[in-house]
Amino acid sequence: MERKREKILTRMADCIKEVADCVNSPNPSLEVHRLVHCCRIGSTFVGYLGLPFKFAQMEFLSKVNDLNKGARPDDTLETLIDREIQQNLAKKHYSSSRSLIRVKRSIVMLTVMFEQMLTKGGNSIVGAVSKSYEKSFAAYHGWATRTAVFASLPALPTRAKLMKKLHENEVSMPTKMKSFVDSSAVVVNYIDSLFHSRELGQQLLELI
Repeated sequence: MERKREKILTRMADCIKEVADCVNSPNPSLEVHRLVHCCRIGSTFVGYLGLPFKFAQMEFLSKVNDLNKGARPDDTLETLIDREIQQNLAKKHYSSSRSLIRVKRSIVMLTVMFEQMLTKGGNSIVGAVSKSYEKSFAAYHGWATRTAVFASLPALPTRAKLMKKLHENEVSMPTKMKSFVDSSAVVVNYIDSLFHSRELGQQLLELI
């Protein structure tokens, strides 16, 4: 029997919607393990952008694992941030709070990429990925890293090739991207609100 083909974009869209449903409620709460699971799927998608983005995939996954490493099994994002602030750990370079912010930026990168692909059209995704990097990570990277990222853009697959890799079609791919964009906006706003409502939150959001 032929093995069922994995549809990673579908899994991403479905998973981020489940996460969004957790926080889009009168009493929002999000367990760390739920976000970690969803972002591990997202990191797999980054690998579909080709060999030049293998480093980006590994970096994304590394930050997800760092977030998970500092969390207790029953932690929510809120309890994790509060504990690290109380213990004066939140501003440490490898704190889970800062890993959460870096993970959030990766979600923003994917969101902007999908938004651009939905609105710009065409077969090239170079502009979409370039804009997504500018909106998420460029301000926190040095000149050498930014130069390396922009130099790798011509090696990106075309939209048609990416769609084929993802086992999607002209109907399903835009639908799943739109679903991801809508749900991820809820999740990103929730994460930002957790930091904005805490004394150190703004400082943490501005750190690399």
